[in-house]
Amino acid sequence: MRLRTLPVSLGGVIAALGMAASEGPIDWTWGAVCIAFAILAQIASNFANEYFDCRDGIDTALRQGPARGVIPPGAMKRAAFLTLGLACAVGLLTLIRGGWILLPVGIAIALGALAYSAGPYPLSRNRLGEVAVVIFFGIVPVCLTYYLQTFEIPLWVFICSLGIGLMGAMVILVNNYRDIASDTATGKHTLSTTFGPQGSALLYCAMGQFAAVTLWLGGGIETWGFLPVLPVALGFAGSWLLHRGLPSGAATKLLGITAMTLLLTATLLLITRLLLL
Repeated sequence: MRLRTLPVSLGGVIAALGMAASEGPIDWTWGAVCIAFAILAQIASNFANEYFDCRDGIDTALRQGPARGVIPPGAMKRAAFLTLGLACAVGLLTLIRGGWILLPVGIAIALGALAYSAGPYPLSRNRLGEVAVVIFFGIVPVCLTYYLQTFEIPLWVFICSLGIGLMGAMVILVNNYRDIASDTATGKHTLSTTFGPQGSALLYCAMGQFAAVTLWLGGGIETWGFLPVLPVALGFAGSWLLHRGLPSGAATKLLGITAMTLLLTATLLLITRLLLL
């Protein structure tokens, strides 16, 4: 399930609830539905990534992170599609609140969960993993959750969703940085294999800065306060560590810290907005 990365999907929903709190009381029932949908969709995508990377020979003995080969491929495949089915079932509930206009969004999310690792052009293997995260862990959960609360998606919310997505993309970048050696050996193309360790360090820093800029540009100081300082500081600190060269264990810890920084930023936003109601 890759628990270290689950704060990414959770953070997008919580951030949207915090932004929606500025417009009125939060409907916690639909907030809970969005949280369940986001987490199940991410777990399904993680399961599918494990299965398809194993099937296609992307996972080798060189790959870092959790141990591979513990779960039989067939069982992992069934788990992926079962979890995706559960995510779809929960997602269908949003039609009660938002109408059939949300159905194409749900279909896109389900296909995206698979397209990340499978299909004729797997996104994670063709330098589009970070782009996919910005879309499916930033724009989609933030805008969908905000819409279910307010029945609108103003431009400022969309801009803020880009910042949330960039913070999520920083997590994937660290993951790919950790796996540069194994990904290069198996022909998996990521931004990290393209730009190398030093380029990845600079990109990580840039993502943190752009995340802060979009949050302030979208919501302004009156919404976010000084919270975007967190991705700025993380970007500089993480970039310095990556530039020096992190062993796999330390990179895994930075991955978790990056995900938790996103969740912390979103949670603090929600808390502050609730206190101001």
